This record gives sequence, C-alpha cells and structure tokens, in this order.
Amino acid sequence: MVGLTDLSTYKGDINMPNQNTTPHIVKDGDGNVIGCPFCNARSIRKDGFDYKKSKKKQRWKCNACHRKTLRPLIVEENPFKVEDLETEDIPVEDLIEHRLKLYKQKQTAKDSRKLVNIDIKVNGPIGIAHFGDPHVDDDGTDLSQIILYTDIINNTEGMFAGNLGDIQNNWIGRLATLYGQQSTSAKESWRLSEYFVNKLNWLYLVAGNHDVWSGDGDPLEFIMRDHQGLYERWGARMNLRFPNGKEIRINARHTFKGNSMWNTAHGVAKAVQMGWKDHILTCGHTHVSGYQVLKDPASGLISHALQVASFKIMDNYADKLGLDDKNIFNCPVTIIDPRYDDDDNRLITTLFNPVVAADYLKYLRSDYVKAKK
Repeated sequence: MVGLTDLSTYKGDINMPNQNTTPHIVKDGDGNVIGCPFCNARSIRKDGFDYKKSKKKQRWKCNACHRKTLRPLIVEENPFKVEDLETEDIPVEDLIEHRLKLYKQKQTAKDSRKLVNIDIKVNGPIGIAHFGDPHVDDDGTDLSQIILYTDIINNTEGMFAGNLGDIQNNWIGRLATLYGQQSTSAKESWRLSEYFVNKLNWLYLVAGNHDVWSGDGDPLEFIMRDHQGLYERWGARMNLRFPNGKEIRINARHTFKGNSMWNTAHGVAKAVQMGWKDHILTCGHTHVSGYQVLKDPASGLISHALQVASFKIMDNYADKLGLDDKNIFNCPVTIIDPRYDDDDNRLITTLFNPVVAADYLKYLRSDYVKAKK
C-alpha cells in the first residue's frame, strides 16, 4: 500500500484519470465542433478578433501548428440550430451616438446653471428673506414663527423669499425609526411641506441633504412644478437684473465647505475669500448663525456672507452632542437698493428679523417713490 507521504513520488496506476487522454473539444458560436483547417488538430483556441469595417469576427489559433484562421474546420456539425433572435440591445454605434447626445445635453444644462439670470420686475428697493432649515415636521420647530414670517413676506411689497434647504426631516432607511421620536407621521410631514412651499412665491428654493434623501423621485421638485422660482439641489447662483440695469449676484447653498470653532460664518466667508465674487452668499445646514461683510480690494465689491440657523429651536441631537445654542437669526433679510454702486454700503443692508426688515423696506420704497417725483 502506498503511504500518503509517497504519493508525490509514486508513478504507478492508482486509478486516477489521465487528463492527457481526454479529447480536447472546442465549439464555435453555432455549437459545431471545430479544429485547425491546416493540420486538422482539434487543439485550437480563441486568439482575439479581426476587425474589418464595422464587423468583428473571431480569430482562432492552432496549438499544434500555431497558424491562425478566421474559418476553422468544422469537424462535427451541431445536430440542431436555433433560429436567430433579435437582440434587445441597440447597435453599439447607436448607443455611442445616444451617449454623446446625453452628455452634450447634460453639459448644456450644467453650464446654464452656473449663473441663472432672474429679471426683477419691481422698481426700486427689494428685500429677500433667506429661510434657514425649516424642518416643518419636527416637534422642536417653532411653526408659529414660520407662519408669521410667511405672512409678513406676502403682505410686504417688494419682499421675496428664498429657502436654504431641509424643508422637513424626511427620515429614510435606518433613520426612518426616528419618526417614532416625533409626533408627526411621514404622510403628515409631506402635507406640512407642501403647505409651506405653496405658502410663498419663492425666488429660489434649494434642496438640502434631508430633502435629497428622497432620491431621483423628488417630491419637492414635483411640488415646485407650478412655481416660477428657481429650484435646485444643493445650491443655486443667481444674477438679479433690475429695471434700472443694476445686477446683483446671489450665491445660495445648503452649505459651504469649511468650519471653524471660532467663526460660525467661516465656510461662507471663506468662499468669498477663495474667489466667489458675489454680492450675497448664504447657506444653512449647521443650525447656527454667523455673518461677515467682506470687501474685494481690487474691485471694491462688498460681499455679505450669511450663515443662517434653523427654525428647529429644540434639538435632541444637539443636546446629545453638547452643541452650544448659536441660533441668533433663522430668516435674515437682505435689503437691496439698486440705486447704489457695488462699493457703496447702502447697496445691501442685512437685517436679522423680517418684522424689522419689512418696516425698513417700506420706508426705503416710500423714499424711492418720493425721489422719483
């Protein structure tokens, strides 16, 4: 008996199959057994493709004589052949042409959003109220404050509204369990969101991370379908064109990259210093307030950098992490008086409360009317 340690040196027959005696069978795409047309050997293998014009044909190489062929010898014909069926796929040339068109359209769409022109049809000064994260369905949100501000905007001539994202919590996936920690159901959350969105004629509305969790089937985009305002995910850059020819650029995002423990407006202010030459830059997301005014020494442009807090006043998550209350304002209003130049501090006035801003805007507009007489 052969021991296990002797198997590596044993050369006798232990009833193991000899792989060299197994016939080598190669079949073509039709199931025919094929071989070399030159030496009749069956030991052939695929050797890439031969391309002529737009057609591609399999090339074969013989392992015995090493010659290549596009027409292998049919040694044994397949006894049956299934009818050729039409493929569901379009020709690759058509696919490439389609992909090129899609890319061109996508690039055109992206380019059109680099700076979106918005024609302001109101003469004189206007105001824009920038809503921080509303989270209208959260138990910790001051809904009465949201309703108050929307009423003020609707009743103040020349005042517009923008939103910086996170209309509601929109818990999804594993976060869906958090609906158990709020009294509002998922269905009620969308009803509140729709009411809030339809309450105002938005100049712009930006979707934040909570909003885009819905995926490609974006309910907010559907709700905004009848609105004339600009709706974009993550951010929107606008160029307001006033009747007197003045242009004001607004860069509104859910968030700007960058944080500092010493400066709550660090991210949005850094955007100004890193090259965004806009009159107003504003964002939300972090639920804290911050404000800086910066001047470009080369052009004289004065930029207002606004980090806007949330209407979610009570936040268990913030309490858990021990985050300080830095909510100073959640709906600042930028008053724009198009009569002044970019380097004049009267061009844009930032007020932190819509109630005060409405009174100031009324004063400016009455002053504008008097000056026109």
